[in-house]
Amino acid sequence: MPALRRLLNRSVLAAWQWVERYGDVAPGTDLADRFGTFAPGACLAFPMATVVNPGAIHVGRDTLVGKYATLSVGYGPAQEVLPERGLVIGERCVIGARACLTAHESITIGDDVWFGQDVFVSDASHGYQDPEVPVGRQFGSHQPVVIGSGSWIGHGAMILPGTTIGRNVVVAAGSVVRGVVEDHAVVGGVPARTIRRLEPGRGWVSATGGDDVRAIAGAPSFGG
Repeated sequence: MPALRRLLNRSVLAAWQWVERYGDVAPGTDLADRFGTFAPGACLAFPMATVVNPGAIHVGRDTLVGKYATLSVGYGPAQEVLPERGLVIGERCVIGARACLTAHESITIGDDVWFGQDVFVSDASHGYQDPEVPVGRQFGSHQPVVIGSGSWIGHGAMILPGTTIGRNVVVAAGSVVRGVVEDHAVVGGVPARTIRRLEPGRGWVSATGGDDVRAIAGAPSFGG
């Protein structure tokens, strides 16, 4: 590589690292001050995709939101009436890169929830009932979404309107989730179905039954 090109490449990368470092949104920055809550230790990585109506967004202590994320409440920045707590992200969460969280009424994420990359969460969709109106102009009903504390949402998962996910749930990568997921379950698929659930005193039991049981971590083993 010619010396000049090497120097230019080094300079561009150094400049980009500087921009990323100082472009992060942290408590005390102008954008953070516009949020409903942007707690100490929280960080929204730069570059971001979109932040719409931050006054209705609440980010908990020590939560990291990855690069190119979309955090949105409402139908656009011109909307005058918004839910006070449209999008709430708890403490110590990790929201992976390119996540898209679009709330119209209520998305609530508990503490210690981790997302993989490219996760999509929304509490509203489009209607299609009127065949004479373009689908994009038919707004569906608002159905709140809740994701319980301690859960892991895998890469590329989609959490659809009206979903309630319990505590310490694993959602497999690429899953499409709608409905109620019980605490301590492993779900996956399109649509997502329960793969395993925790049975106290026994272990992580396969939803298909039989003797496919995985031990609880830390439990004593009585094998030969």
